[in-house]
Amino acid sequence: MVKIALISLGCNKNLVDSEMILGLLAKQGYQITDDETEADVIIVNTCAFIHDAKQESINKIIEVGTLKEENCKAIIVTGCLAKRYEKEIKEALPEVDRIVMINDTDAIIDFIDKKIPNDCDKEIRSIPYGERIRATAPHTAYVKIADGCNNHCTYCVIPSIRGEYISRTMEDIEEEVRTLVDQGVTEIILTAQDTTYYGLDIYGKRSLAELIKRLRKIEGIHWLRFQYAYPEGITEELLEVVKETPIAVKYFDIPIQHCNNEILKQMGRKTSKEAILTLIQKIRANIPSAVLRTSLIVGFPGESKEQFDELCEFVKEVRFDKLGVFAYSKEEGTAAARMKGQILKSVKIRRRNQVMALQQQISYEKNQEKVGRKIEVLVEGKLPDGTYFGRTYQDSPEIDGLAFIETECDLELGEYYQTKITEAKEYDVIVELSEE
Repeated sequence: MVKIALISLGCNKNLVDSEMILGLLAKQGYQITDDETEADVIIVNTCAFIHDAKQESINKIIEVGTLKEENCKAIIVTGCLAKRYEKEIKEALPEVDRIVMINDTDAIIDFIDKKIPNDCDKEIRSIPYGERIRATAPHTAYVKIADGCNNHCTYCVIPSIRGEYISRTMEDIEEEVRTLVDQGVTEIILTAQDTTYYGLDIYGKRSLAELIKRLRKIEGIHWLRFQYAYPEGITEELLEVVKETPIAVKYFDIPIQHCNNEILKQMGRKTSKEAILTLIQKIRANIPSAVLRTSLIVGFPGESKEQFDELCEFVKEVRFDKLGVFAYSKEEGTAAARMKGQILKSVKIRRRNQVMALQQQISYEKNQEKVGRKIEVLVEGKLPDGTYFGRTYQDSPEIDGLAFIETECDLELGEYYQTKITEAKEYDVIVELSEE
């Protein structure tokens, strides 16, 4: 039987695409393996969002290319890098046997069957989202509610790679979530390039709140969270629905990128510093337990020292619970890449490190305030020394901190436990089981 390994790089939206490819291949009769060294075919689902992501994708292709000297018979490259740099890949990476555009699973299957004939059902060409092979923990699943983006920020290549925003119907999403819950998933994470844009294209209005109302009726969901909520799309209705929905995690992932109004304008963002501050105040006033996460870009073309200093003061003032910082990446084909005032890499890195140092102290202080509080933890694993670890509602998978559980008890992975925080570090906390 033909064995296939798939390597997924980049964001969780890309991960869902990878899971769909694996699900379809398994349905066709191919054997899926996690061991690249034993695979007959290796598929690399690439990312090309920023320079570092492109380099990671290229390095991985080169790395698996060496396996063709052993067992591997073919390497397929798909995803964003394939879409953006098809010609360059063909010229520079001869180890690649086939380049496939995003979501073109027909081309993947046709190539594999031609290269290594396999006894499979040629009629199966698509599967429901719920039948994909998930690469996440059994209790957690990402649900992609839309693809593409209509925001056209001047620094971003996503619209040119993924195309315009296309929402899935609520019925389709609801069916997938029900299937996932039946499979034992208890944490559902809604994702898209901009989740708050959801529904505008097919329903004529922002419909994330309505989607949550429908999903909260499904029994078995313990945590329901959404990511990448653009500030201008967080409506009064959405806040109210999150507030009144017990399973809706009080966690707002709001990518603002900057606070200076001139920089925001140059970035093509559709908000302002004043609007952002108003929104943050509104969230905290209405949902006191809300966790706020954001992402920032420093070193954008023309960013002056004064504008950067304003950003630092903004970070100090707002005191986000979670914050990620990116040094601006000059991406060819974007409007920002043609702007004057490009900033030296060393300056961008220094500014990024400065903001991260500020946030590290803020995060430490906020975590110290949690000591003694009771909080629910989703147990996700166990270290060799016997220490369990997991996440609270305040932490998204892979991007936020962990809770380490000190206990002599045997805990079940994927279960939720009441705990008390006994110690706090910059990003992680130490907890003990609560008697209640």
